[in-house]
Amino acid sequence: MNKFVAEFLGTAVLVLFGCGAAVLAGDAVGQLGISLAFGLSIVAMAYGIGMVSGCHINPAVSVGVFVSGRMSASDLAFYILAQCAGAIAGAAILLVIASGHTGYDLTQNGLGQNGWGPGYLGEYTMQAAFVWEVVATFIFLVVILGVTQKGAPTMLAGLAIGLTLAVIHIVGIKVTGVSVNPARSLGPALLVGGKALAQLWLFIVAPLIGAVLAGLCFRTKLLEA
Repeated sequence: MNKFVAEFLGTAVLVLFGCGAAVLAGDAVGQLGISLAFGLSIVAMAYGIGMVSGCHINPAVSVGVFVSGRMSASDLAFYILAQCAGAIAGAAILLVIASGHTGYDLTQNGLGQNGWGPGYLGEYTMQAAFVWEVVATFIFLVVILGVTQKGAPTMLAGLAIGLTLAVIHIVGIKVTGVSVNPARSLGPALLVGGKALAQLWLFIVAPLIGAVLAGLCFRTKLLEA
């Protein structure tokens, strides 16, 4: 139960502060500020709940850890349930706060949902979005699995992981808004609906492919120390 609560809380915080930076402060902080909000949320939660659950707060991370042989199937299911619930809660809290501003409209302003194509940020194609999410998630998981393997300097793991997520956002926000996390995409999409919900499949499938590939690299000792 402690792990469930930790993963629920951590994912809610990631969605609230990461997506919240885009929705509530995007005009003021810009792409760099949004990127740092996501990255620093990971850093904070890594040191806050890392000792409890490992601070996955991302189904793709849990899948990568499972494929690498470091997690049981029962824990995997438990973690994913907590993460998805936390992401929905975080998006719901953000909606309540954003709705407190008279100029906010859910249809127009959204909740930091992911997407691609005409009308979405850089208007990249579905193919570009898919490739980006696979590659970015693979890189993210390589860092996570690498800095948490035996012998690695784990005291700095949270910082390395958070900075990696920030860099991924700096590069990829215009492409997809950056998911690399199916739960992070699920929460906003469920509440926004419409196009965001219709495109949600990509932000589940692509990150999981990247996570599985990274997990296999460690399971087969290709990247083990």
